[in-house]
Parts: sequence; C-alpha cells; structure tokens
Amino acid sequence: MSTERDPSLYNDDLAPVALAKRTWGLYNYISLWVAMSVCIPTYMLASGLIAGGMNWWQAVGTILLGNLIVLVPMLLNAHAGAKYGIPFPVLVRASFGVRGANIPAVLRALVACGWFGIQTWIGGQAIHSMLQILWPAASDPRMVWLCFGAFWLLNIFVIWKGIDTIRFLEGIGAPFMLGVGLLMLWWITNKAGGFGPVLSSPSKFQDGGSFLKFFVPSLTAMVGFWATVALNIPDFTRYARSQRDQALGQALGLPTAMTLYSFIGVAVTSASVVLFGEAIWDPVALIGRFHQPLVAFIALIAILIATLNTNVAANVVSPSNDFSNLNPRLISFRTGGFITGIVGVLMMPWRLLSDYSAYIFGWLVGYSGLLGPIAGVMIADYFIVRGRSLNVDDLYRRGGEYEYSKGVNPRALVSLSFGVVVALLGLAVPSLRWLYDYAWFVGFAVSAASYVVLMSGHRPAAARVHDLRQEIVERGRD
Repeated sequence: MSTERDPSLYNDDLAPVALAKRTWGLYNYISLWVAMSVCIPTYMLASGLIAGGMNWWQAVGTILLGNLIVLVPMLLNAHAGAKYGIPFPVLVRASFGVRGANIPAVLRALVACGWFGIQTWIGGQAIHSMLQILWPAASDPRMVWLCFGAFWLLNIFVIWKGIDTIRFLEGIGAPFMLGVGLLMLWWITNKAGGFGPVLSSPSKFQDGGSFLKFFVPSLTAMVGFWATVALNIPDFTRYARSQRDQALGQALGLPTAMTLYSFIGVAVTSASVVLFGEAIWDPVALIGRFHQPLVAFIALIAILIATLNTNVAANVVSPSNDFSNLNPRLISFRTGGFITGIVGVLMMPWRLLSDYSAYIFGWLVGYSGLLGPIAGVMIADYFIVRGRSLNVDDLYRRGGEYEYSKGVNPRALVSLSFGVVVALLGLAVPSLRWLYDYAWFVGFAVSAASYVVLMSGHRPAAARVHDLRQEIVERGRD
C-alpha cells in the first residue's frame, strides 16, 4: 500500500492543521458563537414563534431547550477536529469512506448554500432600506436586486480574503452587535410603553394539545437551525489550542447568545403587536415602519454587520471545504466559496423567506431530516465503533483503512438512507406526521443505531492495533 497522500484527497485547505497554527482560544469560540447567533435568522426564528402564537416565555424556552440539545452533537463532533486538526469533509471519510464522504459533504454543502442565499437576501434588503432613507427614489422594486447583488459581492470579497479575515470579523463584531441589539431593544420597548405591555401578551394556544402541535416541530426547527454547524464544527475546532478552550467556549457561547438575542427578537416582535396591532416578524420591514431616519439607519447598518459576520462563518467555511473535497486538485477554499455563492442564488432564498411557516416548518424542519442521519452515523462511528481513534494518514490516501469498497462504505450509506427515509416519511403518510415533526431526532437515532448494528462485524484497523498492544502488555505482565 502506498504511503503517499493521494492528490485527489488532499490539498493545503484540507490538510491537518499543524499544532503551531492552532491558535484559537476560549474567547475566539465564545465570540464565534455570539457573532453567529446575533443575526437576523435568529431574530426571525424567535419572532416566527411569536407570530405562530407563543407568548414570550414559551418562545424563549423553546429556543433555549433546542440549543441545549444541539450543543450535545456539536461538542461530540468537535472533539475529532480539535484532536486531529482535520475539517469535516476529511473526518466524515472515516465513516463513509474516502470517496463516499462526498455524499454527506455535498448534502451539508447544499444546505449551507441555501443559508448563504437567505443571509445574502436579508443583507440586500437592509441595503435597500438604507438607500430609501437617504434617497427616496431608491424605492423602485428593481433596486432590491441591485442591492442583493452588491451584498453578494461583499461576501465574495471576504471569502477571497480567507479564514483569518473571518476570525477578525468575529472578534470585533460580537461585542459590538450585542450592544447595538440591546440598544434597539431599549428603544422600541420604550416606544411601546415598557416591558409590561410588551411581555403581557398571552399565548394563543387554548390547551396543551394545540400547544404541543406547534411546539414539537418548532423544537425540531430549533435543533435544525444549528444542525448544519453541528456537522462541520471540526472546520473551526481544528484551530483550537485545546479541547477545553473549544468545548467551554461553545458551551458558554451558543446557548447564552442564542437565548439572549432570541429574547430581543421576541420582545421587539411583541412590541410590534402593541404598536401596530400585528406581529411583524421581518425586522427590516419593522424598521421601515418607524419614521426616524437616524435610528433606522443605525439599525440597518447593524443588520448588515451581523449578517456578514454570520454568513461568512456559518455558511461559507463548511461548503467551501466540502466542494474542495470533491476534487482538491482543482477546487480550493476560495473556489468552493464562489460555488457556494452561485448555488445560494440559484436556491431562490426569497421564496424560503416568504413567511414564517415556510421558514420554520418547511426549510428548518425539512433539512434537519437530512442532517440528523449524517450526525448519527458520524458520532456512532467516532465514539462507538472507533473509540475516538483515527488513522489520519489513511484519511488522505486510497487503499487504506477507510477504503472499504472502492472508497465507499456501503454500511454508512444504507444507514444514512434508512434514517432519511424514516425521518421524512411523515410528509407522505399523514398518520405518521410525527416522524417529520421530530425529523432530526428520528433520523439521528435510526441512522446511529443501524450503523452500529451494521458495523458490528467490522473491526477497525486502529482498534485491532490497540487490541494487539494490550495483548503484548498483558503477556509482558505474565
């Protein structure tokens, strides 16, 4: 067997990060999650729950619970990235095979492309709203598309500058955005007469059954919101100075930032009910209702910064690496980023944001049925089948431990397919709708369990070496 790295599996962007270059500390991971959480999709997630009928504490509690749940697979998948310095598309080769890994990587990348398009559309709308404040003639609907294109180009520029620019943006953007968010919360609640009137709106659900019917898919949507990053978190933890830094930074950053900014979205949307008689879930549309140019202009700049921060961190790093994984010789990180930008537009994000129902129950819950099974296979493989032991060299060459059958592990593909089919079965069979409502959870459990069963007769080479070493030690004792 050759010991050389296969050029079809390796380039500098996919290579393990050297120890000397693993410089991300506790603050970097806290600020990463604050910056990724303080964004308009988070706000719209929270405001969508209010528009759907929840009161403020039901909405905030649902979001907190969902983020505590998704933190578990997040930290589990993060471990391998910090230990071995490898990105998601390389880690997934251990379970799916060196070539089979392209399937989950592309599925993850396509979801990220959709998110890239959503964030870019939001940014374009914010630019359009700012232009209307400065130049009323910009109200022409065609200007929305020009603003969308301008914000798209800004994102592409950041992609071109690379990962260090992303880290710089997260470091300076996180504290600034939290401050602006709190300032906006104070301003609009004062307009509505304080927190009392804002948070006194009752739930629209009259009984527990009707509440659960809305709560269950909403909780799945909360988990689905970060199910993308729960897969590709090794793309970030590969730069960690230590396991403690990345684990503690994420545990502190993700639930805290999401809950705080979600509360801002909940309170501001509730204030819109007090002020305008309806729940306005789109913040750009809400800002347009206030005729105070200075406040609106500052708020829209904040939206742009938050959207750019989140887009490049959450929706560019992973698909860029995933597309690069398809053909490392031809597709670099930058090229993968350009592909992400183009596919994101083709996915027509303006349709995904047509209303809160399409956003939460269509987009978020729907794709969670694809990503939950991938997470199930990856976590079962790394922690149960392999006991956290990987042969890193074989992840970059053909004919090694992860070759399986012509580079594809059929057991992983069967487990993935089984999980996806069961999770999405509720869309076709109304009596099994609960399977879709719990899509991420169902897909994760089914794929993880089936993978462990199917791999029960396959003993990884690393595990066999470990057993041999243990046997030698035992003989030495005798």
